[in-house]
Amino acid sequence: MDAQLRAMLNEPERALLRSTEPRELKRLDEDELTVLHDRIRRARNKYSKLYRRRASAQVSTDRARARASASHAMAARKAEGFEDALARVSRRLADLAEAAAAELKAERLAAASRSGGSRPRSSGNKNAQSPSTSTKRVTRTPASEKRRASTKASNKRNQSARDSRG
Repeated sequence: MDAQLRAMLNEPERALLRSTEPRELKRLDEDELTVLHDRIRRARNKYSKLYRRRASAQVSTDRARARASASHAMAARKAEGFEDALARVSRRLADLAEAAAAELKAERLAAASRSGGSRPRSSGNKNAQSPSTSTKRVTRTPASEKRRASTKASNKRNQSARDSRG
């Protein structure tokens, strides 16, 4: 945190940014980091919205976006400071989450090897779908919806023609 930003902040905001320094982040566990992440994100959102709202309201009087945004540089600078802090907390939180996931994976593998770790045998039917493939979701894109509707309409026209013949 630089001196210019420190001078703009009040004491609770300074304390919040101090809690994002690397040595402070190392003391926190995953749950505490999540709470800190939420607090930092709320502060960042507050100043980002404040800056955008004030600058957009002043554009009509200044007749220029650059002049309007320059007069609200303090809110923009605060938002930027909280954005940097949020990035630090997010990185630390991601590192802890990755470590926790690796630890859980190791525990699961150890438990599986202790219990025998054998896979269930297949029924021998190579055409049968596995449970994971049968539950896959179909991606519905605009192109696939159009193709589906076109096929449905074509089938209805063909059926109608067959019905009218006989």
